[in-house]
Amino acid sequence: MDYLYYLGNASHTLRVFEYLNTRCAELLVEFVTAIHQIDGWVIRVKLTRRLTVRQAGDFQAFMNELGVLYDPSVHVKLAFQGLETGQSLVDVMRHYQVAVVSHGRPNRTEIEEFREQFIQGLGYCPETLA
Repeated sequence: MDYLYYLGNASHTLRVFEYLNTRCAELLVEFVTAIHQIDGWVIRVKLTRRLTVRQAGDFQAFMNELGVLYDPSVHVKLAFQGLETGQSLVDVMRHYQVAVVSHGRPNRTEIEEFREQFIQGLGYCPETLA
């Protein structure tokens, strides 16, 4: 079962990661992928099994508060497939021209480090990294 959402900024992405970390066992999260784009974040949550109607409703309500359902471009779809088939993050980023910030267990440190390095390189904080 996959959930694919677009989020406007890093703070929302971090909230999703925290939510998933507290509910990983309950939701049976297989992996989470976070891709940073120039205008926001794409988050894919892959679960090992279907959620109950109540779990699905709760999860979707939470995600809808922070973002919107996302229909990925061909490049993003191919990047997701590459990651799922075991290609390295570097190969996927190079081949499909996407910025994969995190893939695997939801790890907020990866988002925070990406944000810090990006801001340091630019010298200011774009809205998507707030």
